[in-house]
Amino acid sequence: MTACEYRPGLEGIPATQSSISYVDGHQGILEYRGIRIDELAQKSTFLETAYLLIWGGLPSKQELNDFQHEIRYHRRLKYRIRDMMKCFPESGHPMDALQSCAAALGLFYSKRALDDPTYIQDAVVRLLAKIPTMVAAFKLMRKGNDPVQPRDDLDYAANFLYMLNEREPDMLAARIFDICLTLHAEHTINASTFSAMVTASTLTDPYAVVASAVGTLAGPLHGGANEEVIAMLEEIGSVENVRPYVEDCVQRKARIMGFGHRVYKVKDPRAQILQGLAEQLFAKFGRDAYYDIALELEEVINEKLGHKGVYPNVDFYSGLVYRKLGIPTDLFTPIFAIARVAGWLAHWKEQIGENRIFRPTQIYQGPHEQPYIPVSERPQIWDKQLVGSRL
Repeated sequence: MTACEYRPGLEGIPATQSSISYVDGHQGILEYRGIRIDELAQKSTFLETAYLLIWGGLPSKQELNDFQHEIRYHRRLKYRIRDMMKCFPESGHPMDALQSCAAALGLFYSKRALDDPTYIQDAVVRLLAKIPTMVAAFKLMRKGNDPVQPRDDLDYAANFLYMLNEREPDMLAARIFDICLTLHAEHTINASTFSAMVTASTLTDPYAVVASAVGTLAGPLHGGANEEVIAMLEEIGSVENVRPYVEDCVQRKARIMGFGHRVYKVKDPRAQILQGLAEQLFAKFGRDAYYDIALELEEVINEKLGHKGVYPNVDFYSGLVYRKLGIPTDLFTPIFAIARVAGWLAHWKEQIGENRIFRPTQIYQGPHEQPYIPVSERPQIWDKQLVGSRL
């Protein structure tokens, strides 16, 4: 076997063959099963899009009705999961709570019948139905309040917003939130999806697959970036401070959150759509004070870094949309997870359809033929004073 070329982060190395989604980073194209994301955002719904991703095609009217019905009536949580959530620390991040809850579902549905279509169908329904309920429940329970029970008469997006605030949402707000879920549902082999695929390749249960992906999504270089964007806009504080802020970041070669993408060398097509959604919300409910800062930031970065292919990504405008919907900042990434469950499950299903466990190699750079040194002859490497201060 010849030596392998090492590429940090496996950049550009194919990990699988897939028919789920496609990205052209130079033209700014994103497709789900061959359908452009802008068309799905305009004409579809999140659950129809989830069906498309997971089952491979758009559903008939009856198939969609049955799918929606199953999810609608599986939204509620086992009381033992709610009891478990009561024990979570109030200061815990919602992504950590979500990862724990997703994994806990496997305790209740631990049968691993991956060759049984009914098992696969049931797992898909349970995860799509219950993950939003978990996110909304933790938001209230960490403050000592009882969770709001789902309403069977509300659709997927409207029900989630209702469970957050126990207030039926405006129709425009619910529709915009549904589009946001569609935009975040899938994006080829990103870090969390790859994590899901590696976990799935061991033939474990889908609840462990989703829990693994949630843990990966929590990182600030992946799903957590949308929270960092709001923090950055707050730090900048005013339109006048944008240019000095950007110039300082460029000089220090510091990362500017919400800009740049490993794939896109133009403005992320999802960012284009999210910006339009933000403006719809602002037109009806009032302009966000940070939007003008965001616009100036995009303009200055385009001037300074556009030639390097640094443009807004999906995280840049999504936080402004969620803020206007009344969603707390630390729920931004869990909402990303609610949507991305569809993509994770699509890749899980594709992976187990023609499975081979992932086992990459490595390039070893350590020494060889090292002698074993008896403990009595080894040099002291700990700082005793430092160790003592920790005891």
